[in-house]
Amino acid sequence: MPKYVMWGSYCENVVEKRAPYRQSHLDRLAQLKAAGSVVTLGPTQDLTMVFGVYDAPDEAAARTLVEEDPYWSAGIWTEYHLKEWIQAF
Repeated sequence: MPKYVMWGSYCENVVEKRAPYRQSHLDRLAQLKAAGSVVTLGPTQDLTMVFGVYDAPDEAAARTLVEEDPYWSAGIWTEYHLKEWIQAF
């Protein structure tokens, strides 16, 4: 199955603003990881960017995985870019 790399940006004051959505975000990621749809996902050290790798049949499905995340729908992630990735090793 293709893999998709996602880079995105966080909103200002992310630590405070994400608090109400954090547990649902983490619970969903755990479910997606168990299902094999998320390889990895997390913030940069300075909390300005998010990086993730998704397993999805096509780009539309990968975008759905991103856009159904509570952080996206709540505006915690403010933008994202998605590219199909070829895992060399």
